[in-house]
Amino acid sequence: MSVPDKRSEGGVLTEVKKEVHEPPMYKVLLHNDDYTTMDFVIMVLETIFRKSSGEATKIMLDVHQQGIGVAGIYTREIADTKIHIVHDVARKNEFPLKCSMEKT
Repeated sequence: MSVPDKRSEGGVLTEVKKEVHEPPMYKVLLHNDDYTTMDFVIMVLETIFRKSSGEATKIMLDVHQQGIGVAGIYTREIADTKIHIVHDVARKNEFPLKCSMEKT
C-alpha cells in the first residue's frame, strides 16, 4: 500500500510515495514438559491468549501429544509480551512451562 507524501522542492510540488508494509508476524508456541498440568495450560490459554474453552483444550492436546502447540500469532512486541507473562505466571505457580516465538 502506498501513502502519498507531498513535498515542495524549489517551488514545485512533488508527490513522494512511501511503501507501508505489514509488520512481520510471530507464532507463540507452548512446549510440552513432564510437570505442567493440562489444567494450568488451559488456564494460560484462556486468560493470557483469550482462547475459548474448546480452542484451549485443542491447543493443550497439541502440546501434550505433539510436544508443541501454537497459542496465537501476533506482532513481535505482543508475542514477546505474552511470552514474558506466561513465564511469569508459570514461575509463580511453580511450573516449568516454556513458551517461545517463531517467525511465520
